[in-house]
Amino acid sequence: MFTISVADLASPEQAETILSLLEAYATDIMGGGKSLSVYVKENLISVLRKRSDSCVILACQDGQPAGLAICFEGFSTFACKPTLNIHDLFVAPSFRGRGLSIALLQKIESIAVERNCCKLTLEVLEGNHTAQQAYKKFGFAGYELNPAMGRALFLEKKL
Repeated sequence: MFTISVADLASPEQAETILSLLEAYATDIMGGGKSLSVYVKENLISVLRKRSDSCVILACQDGQPAGLAICFEGFSTFACKPTLNIHDLFVAPSFRGRGLSIALLQKIESIAVERNCCKLTLEVLEGNHTAQQAYKKFGFAGYELNPAMGRALFLEKKL
C-alpha cells in the first residue's frame, strides 16, 4: 500500500526525496534524459518554499520513495476560478504498473477541490502512451473551446 501526502518542504529528508525522484524523472527518457543542473539541485526546494501556488506530493511504499507530483496553481479567466496544473508527475520504474499514478491523481484532485479549482491541467508527450492511458482513464481529455477550431496546442519559447 502506498502512502501519499503533501510534502513538507522544510523537512531535509523530504527535500532529499523530492530531489532524488525529480532527478530520476529528469534522467528518464520521458523527462528528457538529462540530469538536473547544479543550480536546480541547490535551489529548487528553497524556491518552492517561497511559492504559495505550489504543491508537492510524495508517494512512498514501506518507506521507499515511489512517486512524485509537483503542481502549480493557475487561474481561469473564463471561470474566474483557480486551476491546478500538474507540472511533473513521476512514478519510479520499480513501482510502475501498480496504480500509483491514479492514486497520485486522486490526491491532486482532492487538493484542487479544496482550493476551489475549476479544472486540472497537464502536459504529456505524444510518445508517452502509458501516461496518456492513465490520464484518459482518470477523465482527462484534449482541451478545446470549439470543436470546429480543434484542440489546443502546447507551445514553448525558451528564454
